[in-house]
Amino acid sequence: MTQQTTTQSRREHILQTLAEMLEKDSGGRITTAALSKQVGVSEAALYRHFPSKAKMFEALIGFIEESVFSQIHRLIEATREDDISIDERLRLILTFVLAFAERNPGLCRLLNGEVLSGDVARLRPRIAQFYERVETQLKQLLREAELAQHLHLPCTITAYANLIGGVIEGRIGQYVRSNFRRKPTDMWQDQWRVLAAPLV
Repeated sequence: MTQQTTTQSRREHILQTLAEMLEKDSGGRITTAALSKQVGVSEAALYRHFPSKAKMFEALIGFIEESVFSQIHRLIEATREDDISIDERLRLILTFVLAFAERNPGLCRLLNGEVLSGDVARLRPRIAQFYERVETQLKQLLREAELAQHLHLPCTITAYANLIGGVIEGRIGQYVRSNFRRKPTDMWQDQWRVLAAPLV
């Protein structure tokens, strides 16, 4: 195993451990001392991989962005040529986002902004940007449908994308507030039928 592979594996292990600690922590601050103990390295070794706790959180946010938006892009491309209706395309994307959140409860504390205080509070705009990017993807798909499928909504595309983006953000928030008991995908298919009614 090369030094680069070892370093990458250690970085991934640190981030995975941090995500697990975020899942179990219901409000207390996660310190680098506690994290280094959990990882099994000294704090100095931790700082060799990440110069600050903020950089660790930033790397987790980067993982979320890469995981979510690369899959959204794949779904958009896979459904573009198959004459799939706009309500089905949106359902696939939104269901994926909720399922990703459900599988990664610790990361939901980041997406909820709950753990971004003190020295990591500067990352709050990055979380806001995540939800804005989701909304932008929705608007793009709706505009395509407006041109290709003569979609007529009872409100503007911007208002509709904001509504369903807000529902996604709210379901992730509920998941965190319920201490991960109320899953984001619970009742989602029934709820999507209500939200998708203007699309069909």
